Amino acid sequence: MIHNIVKKQRKFYNTGKTRTYGFRIRALARLKAAIIRNEDLIYKALAEDLNKSKFEAYLCEIGIVLDEIKYHEKNLHRWMRKQYVIPSLGQLPGTGFRLAEPYGVTLIMAPWNYPINLCMEPLIGAISAGNTVVLKPSDYAPATSKVIAKIIAEAFPPYYITVIEGGREENTRLLDEEFDYIFFTGSSAVGKVVMEAAAKNLTPITLELGGKSPVIVDKTANVELAARRIAFGKVINAGQTCVAPDYLLIDKDIKEEFIREYKKALEKFSQDGSYSDMVTIISDKHYKRLKGLIANEDIVYGGSYNDSKRFIEPTLIDNVDLGSPIMKGEIFGPILPIIAYDKLADCIGIIKSLPKPLALYVFSENKRAIDMIYNNCSFGGGCINDTLLHLANPRLPFGGVGASGMGSYHGKKSFETFTHYRSIFRQSSRLDLPVRYMPYSEWKFKLLKKLLS
Repeated sequence: MIHNIVKKQRKFYNTGKTRTYGFRIRALARLKAAIIRNEDLIYKALAEDLNKSKFEAYLCEIGIVLDEIKYHEKNLHRWMRKQYVIPSLGQLPGTGFRLAEPYGVTLIMAPWNYPINLCMEPLIGAISAGNTVVLKPSDYAPATSKVIAKIIAEAFPPYYITVIEGGREENTRLLDEEFDYIFFTGSSAVGKVVMEAAAKNLTPITLELGGKSPVIVDKTANVELAARRIAFGKVINAGQTCVAPDYLLIDKDIKEEFIREYKKALEKFSQDGSYSDMVTIISDKHYKRLKGLIANEDIVYGGSYNDSKRFIEPTLIDNVDLGSPIMKGEIFGPILPIIAYDKLADCIGIIKSLPKPLALYVFSENKRAIDMIYNNCSFGGGCINDTLLHLANPRLPFGGVGASGMGSYHGKKSFETFTHYRSIFRQSSRLDLPVRYMPYSEWKFKLLKKLLS
């Protein structure tokens, strides 16, 4: 079945129909209409899979996707234009230009934590760039996977865009196929498997992974505001966000103030202490892992849990050691470890001792300190005096570096990610300078040096 789907998509791609502006812009419109038409089903599915509230579903999933489509519709014609470049002196009287070409038949493998957003956003880029697409949603969010399949089936024929549902077996079979581009979002462990499979066919790939994203709060920061915005970044989606603040590095002189303000922020979020709007932990395996991480730690807030609901209360942990299990890998839950520092250089040393993170957040009013951090630490992207919001702007490319991934997308960068640019030089037929032809001579050599120096 999967092999035949890929074969049919390649046949359709080779007709050239996906290459025109009209085809692509109509496809984006069909996708938008299908999402809006199934909006209530999306809310229901996200609530079933993750206990995601309607507000959070629109904020983090549907709204961002519709905004991305709107941005592509507005700019696609300009992105597709031939791009002229200035010829070098030795190329005159010729001209140079770049032509955007779709890669062809593409595979998008999406995760469970933002199952609509992280499936549809790369899909929008693939459509804009003129590719056909095989979509693989995560089986950890089965209700949402079914809705995605319904949306795509309503909008597109399977020989153009289709959804393959299932788990590990389907993933393996998909990776056995030869695609022209693979876009994967998920864990580093699975990313390595995807990259190994892509290497067999020399298939270009984008990996959106994760890692331990630090947040730094120095003594010039507005502590109350920092605590509230960091709590937001930790509580939304129950911390199951690839760019969630993973651990806190804070000036020792303001640590106690921060703890007080963080508690206040969480108490306001929960109101009656139930956190009824908070997303649940996705699986028993993940839930048990998180419970294990907070065991035997110095909990200064939270720490309770509910096995029947897979609920972990937002938890703040103090006096964390770098050798602690909670610092060994990405937390991916509503738990925030605190590490106090004496000097900003100590923060930078800790960050550089760990694999490169997907995000880094700084709360400070000290430009010199901010510059020091950004000039010395490598990471995918981030915010100054906020968390997560760098993802919400289609004009800001999003992606990782090193262990947190490779490649980026959002807005124009999504179009470019799924596009191969061909560099073309067109020479005039009216003039043919003899200097480049044999036999070579001293005067030709001198002229060559003048032209190229």
